[in-house]
Amino acid sequence: MTERRRFLQALAACGFAASLPACAQQPAGPRFKENPFKLGVASGYPRPDGMVLWTRLVGDLPPAPIPVRWEISASESFSTPVSSGNTMAEPQWAHSVHVEPQGLEPDRWYWYRFTSGDAVSPTGRTRTAPAAGAAVARLRFAFASCQQYEQGYFNAYPHMARDDLDLVAFLGDYIYESSWGRDHVRKHDAGVPSTLEEYRARYALYKADADLQLAHHAFPWIATWDDHEVNNDYAGDSPGYEPTSETFIARRMAAYRAFYEHMPVPASMRPHEREMRIYTHFDWGRLARFLVLDDRQYRGLQACRTPGSRGAPTLDPETCPELADPTRSLLGSAQEAWLERALADSKAGWNVLAQQTLMAQQDRKPGEGRAFWTDGWDGYPASRKKLLNYLDEKRIANPVVIGGDVHMHWVANLKSDFDDATSPVVASEFCGTSITSQGAAQKDVDARLPDNPHIRYGRSDRRGYVRMSIAGGRLNAEMVGVDSVKKPESRAEVLARFVVEDGKPGPQRA
Repeated sequence: MTERRRFLQALAACGFAASLPACAQQPAGPRFKENPFKLGVASGYPRPDGMVLWTRLVGDLPPAPIPVRWEISASESFSTPVSSGNTMAEPQWAHSVHVEPQGLEPDRWYWYRFTSGDAVSPTGRTRTAPAAGAAVARLRFAFASCQQYEQGYFNAYPHMARDDLDLVAFLGDYIYESSWGRDHVRKHDAGVPSTLEEYRARYALYKADADLQLAHHAFPWIATWDDHEVNNDYAGDSPGYEPTSETFIARRMAAYRAFYEHMPVPASMRPHEREMRIYTHFDWGRLARFLVLDDRQYRGLQACRTPGSRGAPTLDPETCPELADPTRSLLGSAQEAWLERALADSKAGWNVLAQQTLMAQQDRKPGEGRAFWTDGWDGYPASRKKLLNYLDEKRIANPVVIGGDVHMHWVANLKSDFDDATSPVVASEFCGTSITSQGAAQKDVDARLPDNPHIRYGRSDRRGYVRMSIAGGRLNAEMVGVDSVKKPESRAEVLARFVVEDGKPGPQRA
């Protein structure tokens, strides 16, 4: 009997009815020549009664839907099953699976796995969020960003996987579309992607990394993207170096579709037409609200960008009047309005804005004169001031901004007017270093600090992540760094510790 006939018979037997007992027990699907679960499993976006479970089948697969069974257990041995069902891995979505179980108990850990035919996936661990409005004693999470595959091994993730966390927030540049940097330890297997199949292949290369899989298998994730998931320094529907074109929009949508196919995001984020909405919020009981932002898809073009340039400029604001245009937005008007509503409606004691980059103003020219990088919030100062003024005027409880992108650890006070020493601190910021992507020289970072007194800490010579906990009326932050990403394994250590007290914005050295 051919593999194709086995597949069709299994499909016919189930009749697409996942609830039938006969189907629930049948190992539906073909017999695979190799492990189709090479990309591992993942979970994300925990709710009080469920979460998203993800996997993708890869290999020599039939160009047709493949039955996949999922299981959730209260024990790692799967001796105490609590939920299960059948779904289909559709070829038009690269045989990826996004399952959103319901009816689970709030605020508890579960284990999950997938089976198809004769293949069984790795086991993942996940959890539900606390019940809505529940009094929660503690939240523990880590955030990371910027993992250029060629520049280093993802050896920070085994350390993260051993941490005592509730979830992980990934803040952009999950893949890199381009090859750059020095001292590569491995190589992309193709050139710059532009088609759906090419972006799928790039994600599959990254997802196959065993260290990255460890962190996915250990905790649920939330995620946003930045530029390298599509193209360096792109802005909205333009690649930045040329006007908007249907060619670039098609490329951007191919990249967005591949992001959906490879990340544990809910079906509500499935891309359609010319958009994929990923900004959202979710609560951790009454303790914290996460507001996950998208600062790429809706932004205006960077100010004073030279046609044909491959990156956003760093410039003196005196030479670029466009920079101060109050209509220029990083988030777009619709997302800005949504964010204000989500903040105003929040009943949480802490409000965590999970976004891509450094929000604090940073003058990059030591001494006389000023220079601002226009791809970050410094390129959209009116948009930043509007948000920080809103946090201040509405007295939003304990706003904390987390970010990545710049490949350095930064800790800062956020103020509505960074040039006024008397302007009050309205929020706290923690920007994390990269998983592998190379940063600026530490001497350059040290030279910037005197001109930016609101920045409390800067460290660029170590790769890693940030670990946080909220408990007992304070937020604790630890800036973690590995010794080297040029070796498969590396020691990690806490480089600095900071604390934010309830009701007192501004990080303090712990």
